[in-house]
Amino acid sequence: MRKNIIYIGIALGMMVAAGSCQNELNLAPVSSISNSNYWKTPDQFDAFVSGVMSAFRSSTYQFELLGEVRADVFGTDPGSSSAFTGEATQGIEHLWLNTLDGNNPGVSNFGGFYFNINQINLLISKLNSTNIVAQTNKNYYLGMAYGLRAFYYFQMLKSWGKCIIQTEPTTSFDLSKLAKPASGTDSVMALIKSDINLSEQSFGNDFSFKNQKSYWSLPATLMLKAHVYLWTAHKGGGNTDAQTALNALNAIQQNVSSLKLLPDFASVFASNNKGNNEIIFAIHNQLNESSLPFSGTFEPQTGLIANFYDSVNNRQFNVTTDNWGGVLRAPVMISTFRRFNDMDQRKWASITAAYNLVNGKYQIAGCFASKYQGEQNAGSRVYTNDYPIYRYSGLLLLKAEAEALLGQSPANEINMIRQRAYGANYNPAVEGYPNEPVDQRGDPFESILQERYFEFFFEGKRWYDLRRMGDKYVYEYTTVTPAESYMLLWPIDRNTLTNNPDLQQNPGYPLF
Repeated sequence: MRKNIIYIGIALGMMVAAGSCQNELNLAPVSSISNSNYWKTPDQFDAFVSGVMSAFRSSTYQFELLGEVRADVFGTDPGSSSAFTGEATQGIEHLWLNTLDGNNPGVSNFGGFYFNINQINLLISKLNSTNIVAQTNKNYYLGMAYGLRAFYYFQMLKSWGKCIIQTEPTTSFDLSKLAKPASGTDSVMALIKSDINLSEQSFGNDFSFKNQKSYWSLPATLMLKAHVYLWTAHKGGGNTDAQTALNALNAIQQNVSSLKLLPDFASVFASNNKGNNEIIFAIHNQLNESSLPFSGTFEPQTGLIANFYDSVNNRQFNVTTDNWGGVLRAPVMISTFRRFNDMDQRKWASITAAYNLVNGKYQIAGCFASKYQGEQNAGSRVYTNDYPIYRYSGLLLLKAEAEALLGQSPANEINMIRQRAYGANYNPAVEGYPNEPVDQRGDPFESILQERYFEFFFEGKRWYDLRRMGDKYVYEYTTVTPAESYMLLWPIDRNTLTNNPDLQQNPGYPLF
């Protein structure tokens, strides 16, 4: 019964957080249950951890928007202000056009992340003051909690720069209208690195995965550590931080021998292949439980896509098999589709191109994301794919990045990725590093960025990749110009500023 109560409490809290994303910074406690009637049995701790992961899953849409949509992936094609299907963009175009401000912030209320940060703070506090949870489980849960908190704060640092640091749970008073200034980026980064260290210490040498890799784990912490230290390596940390990142990645390889690249790229994301050997950490979805929240933005209406053609299979789309059931607010640019080589299996596993048939010839009309195909259920498509946060291919490309920073050759890792991508068509003399045209530019980071572009399409990575490797790449590949460098950070929405007077708008954005 109590297990059900906490699930209900967390679910209600999640709805409150979702509703408050447009108006206030929500750090309110779930309920008084947390203190008076809860935390009495190990099962209650287990249920609360499950609730924390459920709340993490509720941020999937925000992770995608923050990590990718401002970059050079999605957008309407030249000469059009709507999707090729005629569906209106309804404001999401502010992201790829980079015309954000306090009234059109793209993502409000710091992504709603503070709700789950407060849950995590409460979990840490209760775990550190209980003896009823077996030590092995306590250590694992603390490793999860510190790792997840570091992940949230790293998301906010990369997006807004300064943010409010809150590490104590709020269980006796309401902080919904928090009057507290944001901490500087140095302080936020110090917290992130401290939490990563605490996560590592808590996990110890436990490299195990739980719940089909949908629970945070030590390998997830080490992947986050690599991302964080590569971020600081590019921004002044130099060889020391690059080596720290490389050591973290090597530790995963040395201790988790099951990780590998799957030969079939599409199978990595299949609904019936969850927790496979390429996944390190993913957000879990399941029929009759939860589904990806993307169809209302990234997938076309079934009746509209049926007006177009699939040139690869020489057929017209139909409402039975192409029942995407969405609303296409954010199409994939045709230029994105054309950047992929036709022999690269990632192209066909990630994007669907739609064509008009004119006088017996196909003419491309537009594209949409189709990486997450979902499954058919009672005549409807349900998007039950997991959303990957960390994959083994990501480990390899982060390792290539660290090696490049250290003056070493990234060839081995880049070529492993390219060989999987091209399969039997792979020719080392053509696709192998350093033989592709991008490799000839003499900048290994351009090669790594290109590979990550193809590999992690629709996984919330591209904007962050450009930001990490340097501002010049943001200016090269996105609509942000050097004269608009303030746009490297996101604006804080007006409602959050109004309800939290100690917060200040990020420099460059209008106050009102």
